[in-house]
Amino acid sequence: MNTKVIANPSWSTASFGDAAETSPMELSSLGAHLNMCKGSHGRLVALHCAAESMHGFVATRFVTTLVVFVLLIGIGFMVL
Repeated sequence: MNTKVIANPSWSTASFGDAAETSPMELSSLGAHLNMCKGSHGRLVALHCAAESMHGFVATRFVTTLVVFVLLIGIGFMVL
């Protein structure tokens, strides 16, 4: 038995039909939270970003180096 279930979206907002706006108290609380997160994880995030950028740099050059190496080996076998 195949029954199709059609679910209507069921979300609610706090704007009650008006335009959703942030209050100054909400922005202040968000800013305080972001500053707290930034302060507690600043060094680790910086280290993670540096590691990601280094990985991206090395990975792109590594693939290019492999391609050139394979081409040189292929040309070497063709000459022999």
